[in-house]
Amino acid sequence: MSSINSFGARDTLTVGGRDLVIFRVDAVEGADSLPYTHRVLLENLLRTEDGANVTADQIRALGAWAPDAEPTEEIQFTPARVIMQDFTGVPCVVDLATMREAMRDLGGDPDLINPLAPAELVIDHSVIADFFGTSDALALNVDLEYARNRERYQFLRWGQGAFDEFTVVPPGTGIVHQVNIESLARVVMVREVGGVSQAYPDTCVGTDSHTTMVNGLGVLGWGVGGIEAEAAMLGQPVSMLIPRVVGFKLSGHLPAGTTATDLVLTITEQLRKHGVVGKFVEFYGEGVTAVPLANRATIGNMSPEYGSTVAI
Repeated sequence: MSSINSFGARDTLTVGGRDLVIFRVDAVEGADSLPYTHRVLLENLLRTEDGANVTADQIRALGAWAPDAEPTEEIQFTPARVIMQDFTGVPCVVDLATMREAMRDLGGDPDLINPLAPAELVIDHSVIADFFGTSDALALNVDLEYARNRERYQFLRWGQGAFDEFTVVPPGTGIVHQVNIESLARVVMVREVGGVSQAYPDTCVGTDSHTTMVNGLGVLGWGVGGIEAEAAMLGQPVSMLIPRVVGFKLSGHLPAGTTATDLVLTITEQLRKHGVVGKFVEFYGEGVTAVPLANRATIGNMSPEYGSTVAI
């Protein structure tokens, strides 16, 4: 996807002798006063500006965002990748396979049907703990899972080989959100676009409401429905109103005897009381450095519980 670059934001960043195309948010008036999440959104719009889905007016509206403004301006956000768990992800792959069949029946090339954004499916919801209390329980449960759902795994293996930009993480690897943070999140994406290497912030949408756990790593992401996820896989942007942002200041450190659970439940209580439904929450302040990644991930994971779209 090439940007029409009407703001002159395109630039080159050289890292380790490699030239990477980037889009500078400071090309837009007002960018320096935007919260972190909106700068990520602004870079996204600058990079995907095509004059049709993403327009200069959307970019200007985001640059002119005011903290007290009601969400009325609509923008088109293009996530860098899509992450799915098996219960909601398998139907998406079935739909892609059906599209290939339709393309073939119409006399076209079915191989042209591919995800345009990297899609990753983590199988974690279907493994049942039939065996437990022994050192080989995990291996036995995974073997039984393969035996029970042989046809489904044959289909997913075919899909991983047939579709570009589609990866399947097998059962027994971990919970989808854990795998997303530990193995799949890039923080900075680097991809070949139009024959040049582009670098841009890692962002994602997922077919699970707790996709926000990756916010703990500083990656902007949230849960969407299956249809939206499929559309994103096929390169279609996610339509959204420019959200309001709530800042949550952290200072000091946790006193002795308190746990991450205490912190998360206190934050949840305060944010529910304040009201953050449909808003982005950003944590800031010197206390953030005292919160390790595991605790940040837990705070992000709880985002659906207090109603925010993002908790980063």
